[in-house]
Amino acid sequence: MDALCRAEPRSRRNAAASASPLPWARFSAWLDCVCVVTFDLELGQAMELVYPYDFRLTEKEVITIFFLSFSMVLMILSSNDGGFLTVCFCLLQKTSICYLSFPDSYSGGLGDTQFSFRLRQSGGQRTTHYEDDGEYNREAPLTLQRESAHYFGYVYFRQVKDSSMKRGYFQKSLVLVSRLPYVNLFQSLLQLIAPEYFDKLEPCLEAVCNEIDQWPPPVPGQTLNLPVMGVVIQVRIPSRVDKPGSSPVKQFNQENLLPAPLVLPSIHELDLFRCFQPVLIHIQMLWELMLLGEPIVVMAPSPTVSSEMVLALTSCLAPLRYCCDYRPYFTIHDSEFKEYTTRTQAPPNIVVGVTNPFFIKTLQHWPHILRVGELRMSGDLPKQVKVKKLAKLKTLDTKPGIYTSYKTFLHKDKTLIKRLLKGIQRKRPSEVQSALLRRHLLELTQSFIIPLEHYIASLMPLQRAITPWKNPPQIRPFRQEDFMKTLEHAGPQLTCVLKGDWLGLYRRFFKSPNFDGWYRQRHKEMTQKLEALHLEAICEANIVAWMKDKSEVEIVDLVLKLREKLVRARCQHLPVKEETLQRVGLYIETIIGSLPEDLQTVLHHH
Repeated sequence: MDALCRAEPRSRRNAAASASPLPWARFSAWLDCVCVVTFDLELGQAMELVYPYDFRLTEKEVITIFFLSFSMVLMILSSNDGGFLTVCFCLLQKTSICYLSFPDSYSGGLGDTQFSFRLRQSGGQRTTHYEDDGEYNREAPLTLQRESAHYFGYVYFRQVKDSSMKRGYFQKSLVLVSRLPYVNLFQSLLQLIAPEYFDKLEPCLEAVCNEIDQWPPPVPGQTLNLPVMGVVIQVRIPSRVDKPGSSPVKQFNQENLLPAPLVLPSIHELDLFRCFQPVLIHIQMLWELMLLGEPIVVMAPSPTVSSEMVLALTSCLAPLRYCCDYRPYFTIHDSEFKEYTTRTQAPPNIVVGVTNPFFIKTLQHWPHILRVGELRMSGDLPKQVKVKKLAKLKTLDTKPGIYTSYKTFLHKDKTLIKRLLKGIQRKRPSEVQSALLRRHLLELTQSFIIPLEHYIASLMPLQRAITPWKNPPQIRPFRQEDFMKTLEHAGPQLTCVLKGDWLGLYRRFFKSPNFDGWYRQRHKEMTQKLEALHLEAICEANIVAWMKDKSEVEIVDLVLKLREKLVRARCQHLPVKEETLQRVGLYIETIIGSLPEDLQTVLHHH
């Protein structure tokens, strides 16, 4: 395992970057690091390079990144070369030969492959070159926030025959590691830089990293031009204030910027129609399973199909944030393998994408398993998988299908299927079909969430109940039965034509991590709004009149409380105008000035 740690940090930096007060700061706004993973048949798995050189991954993260970037190679070669099994067994230690000898559906594949993964950060909090006070997350949509506990990995894997290599194959992965879920941007970036890197190797990669270190940071709402390798990538970073479902292309046109050679309509949206083509008639069921945070296994023939399907599933709840865990590509070598495959407790709330047939056996106790084949666009409605009982899930040669006993709460939307089918017959572009599908899912999610938004807004105290000299009133508790009573006159039936057991769906939703995540976020926002309204009430009050009949103890207590509020408002970035905060600061000075000099001295030094 020593080969895992071959990439030692080095102090090499070019002169221009070393002059910067915060080297790699701009680079770190986009990426944590770039890794090159290779497979050395003599040394075993090896992290060949890590940029920046001083970025440290824990050994656990290195091992996970290696296998997520490269585990398919074990399957590709083990079926053709018996001697390789011994090497694999030594490297993987506890992994059985029988696991490795299962023929992967990806066997024998040559060429380039792109996919994504997501892994848990290990080793606690880590320092970063990028100094972000949370401003990006406050302005970005909830679904595009920078992750603090997970990394995203974007992989470009190449396997080609090479007679100069001992085993006759060139096998290498270029991996971009980031905390941002910008799958479109980073996969497009890999398409530009990976082929060049495989030809020119390290000098090319170092030049690219230095170019990225000159990019402006991702600011929600802005259109950015990102130069790399002679190409300018133009992107718009979505903002929380964007209208859901608005067209990114139209937003580009409003910026009046010079046209760029490569315009990405979206930094994160996948081709939903292509991803969901074998399950279109079951899209209602999949949406419900994701809404309820149900454990789902996606079994696919390749990491590309696996990762795209998982990311498509997690995106179908937008603008509602999917609050459960998800792994676009998961292997038996992942550190959470035992945690997810144990039968001593219920499966966790997670969506995992896998390719190894071994998972059919280890995860067959999971309640929902989606088995898909290769995604191929055709001139007709693609063959749709069938819903099957879990008992029909076979260890070998399992056919595509949704293996579940789940019964949907809502009826299928046959109108959507007819519209998509008509689009196929008229040869409508895939991006237009995806827009129709995305609009349908958006409207479905909004119809479900709007009654919840209306009810929780009613729990907010009235503004007239907020007085300057008392603590702000509490937000009333969320009572599920009270909410259910509102549905008769203000339920989803007002905006959605779908019929079914909406009440049952809400009751089940209340038990899910997605409800917990939504409620916590909304309660936090409402609490901050109350704090902001309280500060505004204080600014509008006559503070001199209030002080007339107050003791020194009461006045000092007010000073301390106002200071605490001011600090909290700035640290938590409450939705308060700067003018309001300045007025509170002046009030504090006015109050202190009315006190005896000895108390003024104490408070000024406090």
